Amino acid sequence: MSTQTSALEAVLRRDRIVVIAALIAVIVAAWAYILLGAGMGMTAFEMTGGMTPPFDASGDMDMPDDMDMPDDMAMGDGMAMAMAPTAWTPGYAVLMFFMWWIMMLAMMLPSASPMILLFARFNRSQRDKGAPWVPTAVFALGYLLVWAAFSLVAVTAQWGLERSGLLSSTMASTSVMLGAVLLIAAGLYQLTPLKYACLKHCRSPLFFISHHWRPGDWGAMRMGLEHGAFCTGCCWFLMALLFYGGVMNLFWIIGLALLVLVEKVAPAGHWVGWVMGVGLIAWGGALLAAA
Repeated sequence: MSTQTSALEAVLRRDRIVVIAALIAVIVAAWAYILLGAGMGMTAFEMTGGMTPPFDASGDMDMPDDMDMPDDMAMGDGMAMAMAPTAWTPGYAVLMFFMWWIMMLAMMLPSASPMILLFARFNRSQRDKGAPWVPTAVFALGYLLVWAAFSLVAVTAQWGLERSGLLSSTMASTSVMLGAVLLIAAGLYQLTPLKYACLKHCRSPLFFISHHWRPGDWGAMRMGLEHGAFCTGCCWFLMALLFYGGVMNLFWIIGLALLVLVEKVAPAGHWVGWVMGVGLIAWGGALLAAA
């Protein structure tokens, strides 16, 4: 028993290293899954290359030059497959759910890492005071479950938009109005008090810990759910912009992930988010004016 206790204490002393290693492993695995195509049969690089900017200067769909050619061979096999209508079978719906969820892990975990690491540190200090040890994974699981719920909503929205013809089989907007509305709405949300309130909890892990700490396994799970809710409230409209730029468009995925990271960890991140909001409103307005 003493040997087991010593081994556990040795692990706890290295918990920061363990948590960091686990976070890196999950983030790398999530990005690898996305880059390899998330089970879509094409890599993200191929899908990104097959996407053109959603609209040209006039607001019309900007299609590749060879799309007017009657012969399917005018475009590559991968592009032809991407343009084919999508059949929403139960298996495909599950695939889309995991694509969204793992994409959210890849995009959100880097910015959530300071919070997870602080929880691990604070949890260790509580154990030193005699409180039961709670695995950091319990907190992280609660956080990830919230993004799973968001992914379910995103898949439902994707299905509805595709059925209505507002989303192409390459998972990008086919409507200038939808694109403009998404950009303007996301920009306006960036400027709201609700966005700022959620961002405040994400930007200050110590503030969240001091106001929301709860002991025990269920307490850790509840804290993870609450922090996940704040992060989702902060970023959900930005994630919705993937419907405009392309759900599997690497430029948009990486760009939004970097924006979220800057918003949450940079000293003036909230001002970056505010400027981005104004820019999104202007972008959406320009689309409407051009149309």
